[in-house]
Amino acid sequence: MNPFDEIAVEEAVRLRERLKDTVKSIKVVTIGPPKASETLRTALAMGADAGIHVEVSESAPAPEPLGVAKALRAVIQREKEGVDLVIMGKQAIDDDAGQTGQILAGLMDWAQATFASKVEVDVGKKQANVTREIDGGLQELQCRLPLVVTTDLRCRRLLVRCTEPRYASLPNIMKAKKKPIEKLTPADLQVDLTPRLETIKVAEPPKRLGGGKVENVDQLIAKLKEAGITAVAL
Repeated sequence: MNPFDEIAVEEAVRLRERLKDTVKSIKVVTIGPPKASETLRTALAMGADAGIHVEVSESAPAPEPLGVAKALRAVIQREKEGVDLVIMGKQAIDDDAGQTGQILAGLMDWAQATFASKVEVDVGKKQANVTREIDGGLQELQCRLPLVVTTDLRCRRLLVRCTEPRYASLPNIMKAKKKPIEKLTPADLQVDLTPRLETIKVAEPPKRLGGGKVENVDQLIAKLKEAGITAVAL
């Protein structure tokens, strides 16, 4: 499980601990080959109640954010009891796209809060207060439910409460083996995960030339002249 998703699972479990009478269940979802079920078992050991595995073959190309979001939408729409809150990591750690949560919110026409470090839910008002990090500091959002939240790691560098993922204890690991995992296919969800993008070329940035040291201003001016740069003393 990537570290962003670990934060998401931990936040969901903490919400359930604070709202025991309200949070009915926590379901975790993954899309991937058979071995991806190991990730679900980890989440179940952390405290989730059930898993859903949208299984694809080992040889299948990695699904793109749009395909993942469509699959998640289909999973949500299958839930008979409804879904009020989706929490996921802000990005994968292979392509670093950071798009799935935003696309899912758009497809569902739900509110969204990205790069979250803290989530508080007001059940009576059917809204959530989300603290997120932006370049200028912290931003607090008040969002209506249903809501899509993507979680960040950067709160660890700030003086705010940070959601540190818990370690799964041995008893919980054993219990996780008995928790249900529903297996589905993209066909079951009527979703096409065929990639729409093609990588044409990947190029490394040009190597930077090494610098040099000079002893005084005269040497600096001489070096600049050699490089064809005109130096003007003011």
